[in-house]
Amino acid sequence: MRVAIIGGKLQGVEATYLAKKAGWEVVLFDRRPLAQASRLADRFYCMDILTCSQEFIACLRGIDLILPAIEDIEVLRALQGISEMTSIPLAFDRAAYSISSSKRISNRLFHDIDVPSPLPWPDCDFPILLKPSSRSGSEGVQVIYTKQELETIQTNNPDEEWIIEEYLEGPSYSIEVVGFAGEYRVFQISELEMDEQYDCKRVLAPAELKYSLIKEFEELALKIAREITLNGIMDVETILHNGRLKVLEIDARLPSQTPTAVYHSSGINMVECLGNTCVQGSLYSSLPKQAVQNDQYVIYEHFLVTSEKIEASGEHILSQVGPLSLLTDFLGTDEVLTDYTPEKKEWVLTLITRSSDFKDAWKKREKVLQRIQEELKIPIVIDPYPSSLNKELNCYDSFRGKRYRFDSTTNGRVQRRVSEKDRSYTFRNRCACYWHALYRRS
Repeated sequence: MRVAIIGGKLQGVEATYLAKKAGWEVVLFDRRPLAQASRLADRFYCMDILTCSQEFIACLRGIDLILPAIEDIEVLRALQGISEMTSIPLAFDRAAYSISSSKRISNRLFHDIDVPSPLPWPDCDFPILLKPSSRSGSEGVQVIYTKQELETIQTNNPDEEWIIEEYLEGPSYSIEVVGFAGEYRVFQISELEMDEQYDCKRVLAPAELKYSLIKEFEELALKIAREITLNGIMDVETILHNGRLKVLEIDARLPSQTPTAVYHSSGINMVECLGNTCVQGSLYSSLPKQAVQNDQYVIYEHFLVTSEKIEASGEHILSQVGPLSLLTDFLGTDEVLTDYTPEKKEWVLTLITRSSDFKDAWKKREKVLQRIQEELKIPIVIDPYPSSLNKELNCYDSFRGKRYRFDSTTNGRVQRRVSEKDRSYTFRNRCACYWHALYRRS
């Protein structure tokens, strides 16, 4: 299959990576000459498809599928018209996307079909969560603790349409659905961990959930997919609060991060499933209908590396760099995506670690971080969590095999220092983290 991927940023990296894993030929289009996914594709065209539409159409000769990896509505509209004109299938459901791209509309949908979700303001108490209605993911998300703080933000941003709802604490999970012509299938559930900006920094697959919660989450996702008559892909994000799953948001477009984690854990490629579904005009049936929950344990995470520290960070750090390269056996890793070169003083690292046992996977990634520290003489590893989390948890130090109680008083950071004298690992008790994978199997 020859696929044209439109957009080479975060979604484009995901789409290109998984398309290549499917054995497809990838032709990437992006108007930025240093698009993050440009080195991963077989061919890259630096092109604005809105201003160079005829040239773009000429480049589509021999293409079997158009896969948007972009959220620019004008580009998406143009692609829909080009798909109709050229008869090349487009892996995008505009009607479903119009619902999911507005948090106000999707929240109304949840209410109408009795999908559990956070209570709206003012039917809830502080703290509350502010989310811009039209922005994706964690962009612009804020936790508000007082009415005065809320009024100040609203006064300073009079043109912003805010979604205001109760703030819930608990682990976050994601599931994807692919559907076509009334048939749907769900994929493996993954767990999400956030940085200080509530941006996802780490995906764990498979998620450790009770069987009853797995089935409940799958049914919630399928219920939403049926209601919006999904013809494409959608991800659903929930939070487990007081033992109950509540849906936070949906996105009817190819997500980033989770598909790669699920691929390495279950062996099932969402891009392959989506692409073949769109090309053949029916749900791709060569994959099992039910998700597999216990194959490989996978840790998929992002780091910002400088001479001073290695810091776990949300995927936003990838949007700030140039082309990424896919490397295997990089200092003991399974695979990494990185812009690293020896002369760089600051670079990013997406680390993919897998094993048949979770503890082994975690120790494996710790050894990689240790090697990076030792070879580049970087003194500290920082693992920030949202500072609004005020919990004390029992933690497991995989190096020492001991339990620690981390005090939640220092802005959500786990720090590990390496002394200049013996470069031995020590832990500083500075943590407001919760539900960290490190603790789950202690």
